Amino acid sequence: MTKIEDYLEPLHNGVWEVEIPKEDVTEPLSDDWKKSPINVPTPGTIASYRNGQYHVHETKTEWMVHLDRYDPKLHPVLHLMDDAPLFLMISETLVMLSSEARGKSTNIESKLKEQERFLKRGFYFGLFFILLGFVFVIRPDVVYYSLLQVIVPLAVIVIGIISIVKGIKFYPLQVSDKKDQVNGLKILIIGIVLAIFPIIIWTLILLGILCIWMFASAIMLLNRVRKGKSAVPEGFYSRFAIAIVSLILVIVIFIMPEAVLTLFMIIVGLVIILIGLAVISATFKLKKRSQQSAKEMIA
Repeated sequence: MTKIEDYLEPLHNGVWEVEIPKEDVTEPLSDDWKKSPINVPTPGTIASYRNGQYHVHETKTEWMVHLDRYDPKLHPVLHLMDDAPLFLMISETLVMLSSEARGKSTNIESKLKEQERFLKRGFYFGLFFILLGFVFVIRPDVVYYSLLQVIVPLAVIVIGIISIVKGIKFYPLQVSDKKDQVNGLKILIIGIVLAIFPIIIWTLILLGILCIWMFASAIMLLNRVRKGKSAVPEGFYSRFAIAIVSLILVIVIFIMPEAVLTLFMIIVGLVIILIGLAVISATFKLKKRSQQSAKEMIA
């Protein structure tokens, strides 16, 4: 009987990642492995699990395990700075979605299989995402203002109103749950505050977070790069490039803050467009497969 833990020794001897064929692991993951909902996107990953610093990506045929420098449960900020720098997350997201759009990965395809209603309208959902992404790319300034001053506050206000109404019984008229009403009122107030919150304050907070995240990541990565390739098993040159790009973006934030915000809104737009293309690609593939199956059954 073998388990994943039996193959992890190389990770403590300078190896960045071990790839374990599924047929070599006879025991299921123990309770120590917890499903991880948020990860740096990786093509082909079905699910992701963490056990302290161990991080495993499950694919159709393999368990791919690497060792994070920081356990995100114990050190979430350090994990974001060193294990998941912002530029790495952006680049890996674009790579993964490009792979999905070209049909080289089946993550979205497998999810669409489980959502039959979505599959029937997959083309229209994909087209909607593409059009929405183009709006982000063409008018990033308008979208940025609309999100922070209209859409987000309005969504919060609606959630507050729904919570308040949920706590009222109309036949006969009475308050059924004061807790829902109190929470709803709090959410409603937050939504109103967000609506009148000056856009300049929003911008300063957002740019401040981006600046601190990228600068801290750059310093931590450069410190490891300085120690040589053995200190950066995940990729010496890639992490060095990420550190340099992060530092450049920090400098640009101080010189041209509006340009950085525009850049990030355009990147979000590209991500949305790629999601739309991936959904359309997966929809056509699944429909084609379904039609072929139907023809084979008739034959």
